Amino acid sequence: MAFRKRREALRSILKGSTCVRPGSVYDATSIRIAEDLGFEVGMFGGSVASLAVLGDPDIALITLTELAEQMRRMSRAAGLPVLVDADHGYGNALNVRRTVQELEAAGAAGLTIEDTLLPQAFGQAKTQLISLDEGVGKMKAALDGRGDPTLVVMGRTGAVSITGLDDAIVRARAYEATGVDALFLTGIKNRAELEAISAATTLPIVLGGAPEEMTALDYLSSQRVRIALQGHAPFAAATQAVYATLKALREGTSPRDLKGLASSDLTGRAMREADVKIRSGDFLGLKK
Repeated sequence: MAFRKRREALRSILKGSTCVRPGSVYDATSIRIAEDLGFEVGMFGGSVASLAVLGDPDIALITLTELAEQMRRMSRAAGLPVLVDADHGYGNALNVRRTVQELEAAGAAGLTIEDTLLPQAFGQAKTQLISLDEGVGKMKAALDGRGDPTLVVMGRTGAVSITGLDDAIVRARAYEATGVDALFLTGIKNRAELEAISAATTLPIVLGGAPEEMTALDYLSSQRVRIALQGHAPFAAATQAVYATLKALREGTSPRDLKGLASSDLTGRAMREADVKIRSGDFLGLKK
């Protein structure tokens, strides 16, 4: 299949013995940059997907078709393996099945399905989880919807910070038993929690954020963490740069007088360098 090579690359990371940091990507330009800089894998988060596509916060407004189309644009632009945050699968188990099919066709290397109740229930201020049985059903549906066996399916839970460590372990073990390829954990607050879950499971772990005491890659590797996220700073930086540039232009600054990344000289040079790489095949890593 067309995307099998990038899926096998993601599987290689999960089967390895070291932990890597993914590049946060959200459109065709960001994924090209991440690949050109040598990132092993990209992470397409739900929050940046909503911001990039809709300009809205991460409150379950983006649709499956919008998410899949953005992934398709990125797949067309670069060959970097991308792990997609597929949220709750956009509905029940049947919707999860279709979510997997659409993201597989769009070129995702892997995806996560979580057990968070989305959209948030009316009148509830705190995040809630679906039942364990429904969570297991969604994982099974995700696996059943997979056409390419190399597509990575991850079971995701944030139970540690919602219902507690004991429930997180129960859920992680139940999802592992369905046959998913890895466990994606959020809300881990300290080493003791990570070590407890690692000891109770056997699958590779992807960590969605962690406190400062847990940033050492050697330590994370020892706990079977193979991918550790660092948030989505690139989108925030890009937004700030656009704001600052437009503000300066609106206030009368000449494009030639812009300072920093938005200066006309730097922008022109970057575009010329990118054009050379595209023409030579180097921008997409075709000569590597």
